[in-house]
Amino acid sequence: MSDAVGAAASEGPDAFGPLADERADDVRVGESTVLAHGAVWDMRRDRVAFGGAELAREYLDHTGAVSVLAMDDEDRVLLIKQYRHSTGHRLWEIPAGLMDVPGESALTGARRELAEEVDLQAESWHLLLDLFLAPGSSTEAMRVFLARGLSPVAHDYVRSEEEAELRPQWVPLDDVVDAVLDGRVQNTVTANAVLAAAAARARGWRPLRDPELPWTGRDAVRGERSR
Repeated sequence: MSDAVGAAASEGPDAFGPLADERADDVRVGESTVLAHGAVWDMRRDRVAFGGAELAREYLDHTGAVSVLAMDDEDRVLLIKQYRHSTGHRLWEIPAGLMDVPGESALTGARRELAEEVDLQAESWHLLLDLFLAPGSSTEAMRVFLARGLSPVAHDYVRSEEEAELRPQWVPLDDVVDAVLDGRVQNTVTANAVLAAAAARARGWRPLRDPELPWTGRDAVRGERSR
């Protein structure tokens, strides 16, 4: 480690300003090529001018997604078990889905997914987390909401394929946290959501945010940068 790096590390994040991810508006894409079209998302190769050199980077061009940590008055969270072919597992997850409806806001998408996957609506909504799920290989941005004040809702959506076997299960938040820390629950979004909810609860729910805040992470990867 150089002296400069060591000194900065010892000073902590304030040496670089507030601890926050930074949109790289100075990095511009030159040529962008679709290598393969998928049913839901594409594989792209971009050529990028970076640090005086031209880099080629391949990645999954993802629509983005939303998910919902639904919690009842007993601090139980609603989980579903879903088959995920790429992992060869059925994973315990919270309700989630793609941002694939044109013009739909993240909050509207989250309301839709909660109804379609577990037949519920919520009176109270808060923003819990914004995530980049695989920043080394995908543009997928995920917005995670906390939903409370739950009640049944009717809808016309018919679950099919992998979703046809979804069955909801209410589990105490602390039990899900234990399952994540024990390695029994490995879904990225579920793990992040329940750990964040436990941390927020320990702080009297003060870290919760407005569910309609601008989604700058997804805007960055679905805007000019991604053509």
